Amino acid sequence: MSDHQPNLMAERFRGYLPVVVDVETAGFNAQTDALLEVAMVVMDMDEKGFLFPGYEMEAKIKPFAGANLEQSALDFTGIDPQRDAEDEGSALNNMFKSIRKAMKAKGCKRAILVGHNAHFDLGFINAAIARHDLKRNPFHPFSSFDTATLAGLALGHTVLARSCRLGGIDFDNKEAHSALYDTQKTAELFSLITNQWHQLGGWDWALRKHKQEQQERAAEAEEE
Repeated sequence: MSDHQPNLMAERFRGYLPVVVDVETAGFNAQTDALLEVAMVVMDMDEKGFLFPGYEMEAKIKPFAGANLEQSALDFTGIDPQRDAEDEGSALNNMFKSIRKAMKAKGCKRAILVGHNAHFDLGFINAAIARHDLKRNPFHPFSSFDTATLAGLALGHTVLARSCRLGGIDFDNKEAHSALYDTQKTAELFSLITNQWHQLGGWDWALRKHKQEQQERAAEAEEE
């Protein structure tokens, strides 16, 4: 993990550390269908405030006891649920420890999930957390950043592969539907869109406005 400008990252997203997440599953129902793969990329930032993908994590997950396995979903992803894999609670707990370490290093108070159709990934992560009663979840429980929405705004498309290509990001369809590959590409897409906004001055304007408001509140407090 990089140690670039921890306070700058803390100022960028309301004190939240963006962590890109992708899950591969055996269906669409987070409560009943198996979680099969999880990958995460902790975002980093250079000294000029530009984002880039940082530390990567991935895990193959054992289906939880009684989990539903939709054959159509397995055929789509090509994942064998009988392969060697980790318990989902242990795998997520280890990832959470790494995220909390990154949060501390960057001065962030919480992590926020970034995903392509983020509600889907967050739903499966939250369901696994509840199943195992995991403590110290670093993620905001319901807020997220959705790159499908951001890509629709910035690039005029919402499909990950097409959005990446429109943004000049290489995308190999043969590698797609691997949690790590999709997470890497989502992280690149999130960086591209966020950095374009930064280049246009959008964040600089908001940051100046925020600091001005802080100074005004401090001055008012001194007068009281």
